[in-house]
Amino acid sequence: LQPTPTQVGNMGKPNPLQDGNLCSSLFFWWLTPLLRRGYKRRLEEDDMYSVLPEDRSARLGEELQGYWDREVSILGVFTFLEEGTRIVQPVLLGKIISYLEYYDPSDSAAFHEALAYAAGLSVCVLTWAFLHHLYFYHIQRVGMRLRVAVCHMIYRKALCLSNLATRETSTGQIVNLLSNDVNRFDQVTMLLHFLWVGPLQAVAVTALLWMEVGISCLAGMAVLILLLLLQTCIGKLFSSLRSKTAAYTDDRIRTVSEVITGIRTVKMYTWEKSFADLIARLRRKEGSKILRSSYLRGLNLASFFAVSKIMIFVTFITSEVLGNVITASQVFVVVTLFEALRLTGTLHFPMAVEKVSEAVVSIRRVKNFLLLDEVSERNSQLPSDGETIVQLQDFTAFWDKASGIPTLQGLSFTVRPGELLAVVGPVGAGKSSLLSAVLGELPPSQGQVTVCGRIAYVPQQPWLFPGTVRSNILFGKKYEKDRYEKVLKACALEKDLQLLVGGDLTVVGDRGTPLSAGQKARISLARAVYQDADIYLLDDPLICFCFLCICQALHEKITILVTHQLQYLKDASQILILKDVRPKFMKKGTFAEFPKPGVDFEDILLKTNEEAEPSRVPDSPTLRGQPSESSVQPQESPRPSLEDAAPEDQDTETIQVTLSLESRSEGKVDFKAYKDYFTAGAHWNIIIFLILVNIAAQVNKDICFGLRPQLDIYILFVLYFIIIIIVNMYFKRFMSENWLTRWWDLSG
Repeated sequence: LQPTPTQVGNMGKPNPLQDGNLCSSLFFWWLTPLLRRGYKRRLEEDDMYSVLPEDRSARLGEELQGYWDREVSILGVFTFLEEGTRIVQPVLLGKIISYLEYYDPSDSAAFHEALAYAAGLSVCVLTWAFLHHLYFYHIQRVGMRLRVAVCHMIYRKALCLSNLATRETSTGQIVNLLSNDVNRFDQVTMLLHFLWVGPLQAVAVTALLWMEVGISCLAGMAVLILLLLLQTCIGKLFSSLRSKTAAYTDDRIRTVSEVITGIRTVKMYTWEKSFADLIARLRRKEGSKILRSSYLRGLNLASFFAVSKIMIFVTFITSEVLGNVITASQVFVVVTLFEALRLTGTLHFPMAVEKVSEAVVSIRRVKNFLLLDEVSERNSQLPSDGETIVQLQDFTAFWDKASGIPTLQGLSFTVRPGELLAVVGPVGAGKSSLLSAVLGELPPSQGQVTVCGRIAYVPQQPWLFPGTVRSNILFGKKYEKDRYEKVLKACALEKDLQLLVGGDLTVVGDRGTPLSAGQKARISLARAVYQDADIYLLDDPLICFCFLCICQALHEKITILVTHQLQYLKDASQILILKDVRPKFMKKGTFAEFPKPGVDFEDILLKTNEEAEPSRVPDSPTLRGQPSESSVQPQESPRPSLEDAAPEDQDTETIQVTLSLESRSEGKVDFKAYKDYFTAGAHWNIIIFLILVNIAAQVNKDICFGLRPQLDIYILFVLYFIIIIIVNMYFKRFMSENWLTRWWDLSG
C-alpha cells in the first residue's frame, strides 16, 4: 500500500487569513477572534485554524525550488527598504537638530524645511515598523515552508531507500535530520538577507559618517572590520562544532532507539545500568560540544552590546586628537548612525554568519541522505491491453552481493488475474524476499521482473497506527458503507467489532484498546482488501480466515500467498516451492502435477511446522541496520482458528480502555517555574553575583565620570566590555540543551 495524504480527525477551522483583506493581513486582525476566545476560556485543539493550502506538506514538497527563488528575492527587497529607512532616519534627525541649533525665528523657509524633515522622519519610522514586522512574518513562513518541504522530501526518500542505502544510514540519523537539521532552515532564512544587506549598510553609513566627521569615522569602522574578521573565524568554529554535534546526536538517538526496540531483552538480562551508562556517556560527549557552541554564541552576542559603544568612543577620540570640533548635531547623527549599524552589523550579521555556517552542515547532511540509492521505480500503470500481470523471468537477486550467495536464483513464473500462487519452503528459502522482489525492494541482478497493476501488501507482522479501527481499515480512502461492510464480512471482523464497546470507532494503537494478534491480522488484511488493488501479496497471514477471504473477496485478483499451511495448497492455481540451498528454485506447478504431493511437501517443509519465517529474511537489512522488533519479541505460532479474538486469560470486553485527555495546567505561572528556570543553569549564589557585577559596572561608570573622567573612562570601557562578555556567555549557557534538560527535570 502506498501512503496517501489523509485527513485524520478534525483538521481545524478554515483559516481566516486565506480570505482576509489587506488591512487584516497588515494588522493581523485575523487573529483577533482566536485571541478573544483564548482570553475568555482555555483554547482547545478544535479552536485552532487549519493550515493554509500553500503551507501543507504535500504541496510544498513539489514546489520547493521555484517558490524559494522567487519569494526570497521579494523579501530581500523588504530587507533593503527596511534597512534603508533606518539609515535615512539619522540624516533627517541631524537636519532637525541643525535647525534647532541655529534657530532663527524670522527664517520661515528653514522652518518649513524642518517640518518636511520631521514629516520625513515620521514616515520613515512608520515605514520601518510596517516593513519590519511584515518581513519577519513572511520570512518565517518561508523558513517554515522550506522546513516542511524538506521534511516531506526526507520522508519520501526514507520510503524508497534501496537495500544498499539502508546500510549507509540509520533510524537515528533520519530522526536527527527531521528533528534538528531541518530546524536550521527556519533560522537561516530569517537572517540570510543580512549577509548582503549588512555590508551595503556599512558602506552607506561610512559615507554618511565621512560627510559628518571626516576621516575620523574610519577609526570606528576599523573596529567593525576587526569584529567581522573575528566573527568569520567564529563562524568556522560553529560549522566544525555543528558537524561533531550532529555525529554525536546520531549515535545517541540510534543507541536509544536500539535500547527501546530491545527493551524486553534489556530487562530480562538486567542490562539497564550498563545501557544507561552508555547513553549517559554519549550525552556527555554531545553536551560538551553544545556547551562550547553556547560559549561561542555568548561571545558573539556580547559584541552586540559593547562594540557600538567602542566604535563611538574610538570615533570621537580620534576626532578630538585630530583637532576637529564636534557639534551637537554631529554627535546625534554619529550616535544614531552607529546605533542603526549596530543591529545589523553586530547582531544580525554575526547571527547570519553563525546560522549559515550551521545550515551548510545541515544542508550537506540532508543532501547526502537524499543522494542515497533508491529502489527502482515500478510502473503500476496497466499496459495498453489493460491486463494485470506479475511475471518473473530467470530472476536472480542478492541482498548482499559481497557474500556471493544469491537470495533468489533462477525463478520464473507468471500470475494473471483470478490466479493464486502459493509459495512454500523452509525458513531462509527466500519466500519473503520473493515478495520484496515483486514490490521492487529487491532489485534483480539477472533476469526481469514485470509487474503491472496496483499492489497491496500484507506483512507477516500486522501493524496498526493510532486511530480508530475504521481509520486503520480505510487508510485514507473514502468511506463507502456497502464496500466497507463487505470487507468486514470477508475478513471475519464482524464478531470482533461486536466485542468492542465502540465498534469500529474504538481507538486502537499506542494507548488505545489492546487487541490480540488475530484481531490485528484481520484489520491488516481488511486494510489491504479495502484498497481494491490489482495485486495482493500476503506474507504468511497465520490464520485460516485469510484463505476464506482469498476465495471470496480476492477471487478476481492476482494473489501471491506465502504460507506454511499445507491444507490450502490444493486450491492454489500454482505452487512455487523454494529451498534453502542452491539452487534456490526447486519446483513449480499445480497441486495435481506433483506425483506425490504429500510426501514432497512434508520433506520440504519439515522445519516449518515448528517455526515461522520472519517477515524479512535474516540476512536482509532493516531500515535501522539493526535487529528488528520481531527478532526480540517471540513470534506466535500459526494456529488456524476463528476463535482468537482475545487471549485465553483475558476477556475482550474487560480490556476496553478509554483514552484520557492530556493534562494541562491552567491559570498563572507559579513562581517555582521561574525559580527553576534560573536555578537550572547554576546556583542562586552565582545569579546574585552576576546581578551585583552589573550593579558594580553602573556604579563604576558614575564614579569614573564624576571623579577622574580623563583616566578612568578607558578603564570603564574595558571593564564594561569584560562584564558584558561574562554575563552573555553565562546566559547563553542557560539556553543550551543541557540547561533545558535540567529545567525540564526540575519542572517534572
